[in-house]
Amino acid sequence: MARANLLSSTIRLLDGPQTLGRGRPFWTSFALVLVLACAYPMFADGYDVGNNVYFFNWVFMALGLSLIWGYGGTLSFGQTAFFGVAGYSYGVISTNFGDAYGLTLVALIASVAAAALFSAVLGYFLFFGRISGVFLGIVTLSVTLVLERFMAQTAGPEWQVGTARLNGYNGMGGMPSLTIPWFGGDIVLFPDVQLYYCTLALLVACYLGLRLLVNSRFGNVLVAIRENPQRAEMLGYDIRVYQLVAFVIGSALAGLSGVLYTSWGNYITPASMGMTAAALPIVWVAVGGRSDLTTTLIGTLIVLGGFQALTIHGSQYALVVMGVLLVLTVLIAPRGLVFSLGALAGGMFRRKTAGRE
Repeated sequence: MARANLLSSTIRLLDGPQTLGRGRPFWTSFALVLVLACAYPMFADGYDVGNNVYFFNWVFMALGLSLIWGYGGTLSFGQTAFFGVAGYSYGVISTNFGDAYGLTLVALIASVAAAALFSAVLGYFLFFGRISGVFLGIVTLSVTLVLERFMAQTAGPEWQVGTARLNGYNGMGGMPSLTIPWFGGDIVLFPDVQLYYCTLALLVACYLGLRLLVNSRFGNVLVAIRENPQRAEMLGYDIRVYQLVAFVIGSALAGLSGVLYTSWGNYITPASMGMTAAALPIVWVAVGGRSDLTTTLIGTLIVLGGFQALTIHGSQYALVVMGVLLVLTVLIAPRGLVFSLGALAGGMFRRKTAGRE
């Protein structure tokens, strides 16, 4: 009986009102897409599989920003700061301790925890200091740029942690890939099939976990704070605690992106925390639809693919196109292009179904 109630509660939360896409048609489509994603490496070459891992790595950061900005109403430019903190932490830990016995998994957990701790300290002063709106965006962007400038000047031999050299603007390199301890020897997650399936599993788990979170009581209160923080506070909720928790979770996901990216390419540079890097997640989430996890995920993958194609075939126009895309989204579809198209398609489907009845 308890298991049945738990399953019923989980299904109810997954299909909750705070997420677009519910019911059997959506979950059938979800299962079909997941099956195709699992089968993809069987028909693609190693380069394309590794390239998709690169795309997956950034989606964690986008989902975290969706939680902070779309559901919590707090625009943060600091996601790449937590990305960099976790990435450099992974580089330092894994370089010093190696990849034997699955120690890179320990490095992953410790690095994500470092990003979460850093965000908790920063978020405490932001939210309990009642900093909000544009000022919060300015502070988070300032922290990001300060970290980028600091890491860029760590080129001298004195900037060394154990055997790990920070290498200034050139960045760290040569850190080991993630490994999973296994009978007969560790499994090294090279940036191809093994890492693809590992990253895909993490992505699905994070997506479903966030759906449960935003449709729970916590998520409902978070949305209420986004809509009217004064009213939520008058109802007895300490809005600072809810905002801080959402900020830490979203920042931890950005840290997970940083670790996976560093493991994927075996390097990280201060440029990953620069002005351009800090602005791009805003574009991904805005275009997809910041107030919904599904559209954020889809929009991020679409924009990443388009941005990479532009970078390869017309690098001088890539950032200009991203800027134009953001402006058009704000003017034409403030809730997000993918979100608006999804809502339109859902409305047409419901009208068609009602007409048949």
